[in-house]
Amino acid sequence: MNMNLNFAFTGWDWLLLVAVSLMGTTLAYLHHPKWKALILSLPIPFTLASLSLGRNVDTTNMLGLLFLVIYTNGVRWLYLRLKLPILAAILLSGGAYAVLATSLAPFIPRTESVFWIATVGVFLSALGLLRLMPHRDEPGHRTPLPVWIKFPLIAGVVLLLVIAKNMLQGFMTMFPMVGLVAAYEARHSLWTICRAIPQFTLWMAPTLAVIHVLQPHLGLGLALVIGWVVYLALLIPFTARHWQRIEMPKE
Repeated sequence: MNMNLNFAFTGWDWLLLVAVSLMGTTLAYLHHPKWKALILSLPIPFTLASLSLGRNVDTTNMLGLLFLVIYTNGVRWLYLRLKLPILAAILLSGGAYAVLATSLAPFIPRTESVFWIATVGVFLSALGLLRLMPHRDEPGHRTPLPVWIKFPLIAGVVLLLVIAKNMLQGFMTMFPMVGLVAAYEARHSLWTICRAIPQFTLWMAPTLAVIHVLQPHLGLGLALVIGWVVYLALLIPFTARHWQRIEMPKE
């Protein structure tokens, strides 16, 4: 296992810390599950984590999507089926993601064939899971904690992840930085959150593929910009159609 910890923070590291902390805090104060799911679906952590790492998008990024699905459903299973406390469910699932990622990352081939096989496999897995998870109306929740307590708590979690970024390699870009907060704040609507992750995967897998192809020719920055265009072109129409079928519950 690669135990190379990076304590020399760059500007991208600080921006990642602030942006993800703000996302997590915003999610905590939104009431309706669909808004929490939307915040969770924004690929801001992926973008900033990619710039922080400065690595080519490869198979570890793609498999990170599958690990993200496993993490989210793991929290739901541990909390709702095994009746563990929500914090224990989050810590166990997040810890499993970190251990698997740091253990497997050094051994995953970075070849083109493996990348494209992983891309197809991840996409089809997300499509199948989404078909098994129809929409459910679930209750909303807004945190009662004041911002001056909530924000530092979230920032502390993100700080630990940034420090360990070299251990996680490409898996760092898909680590549930906002998902750790989302699982706690949406513990009354975990089905909605779990359903949002395969949706995110359906848009993100093609986005990663585009970035992977373009990055060697255009550089990481421009490839990420084009990747955002692809992602939003997939996200916006689906979200608009889906929200038309959802009735807003009263708070």
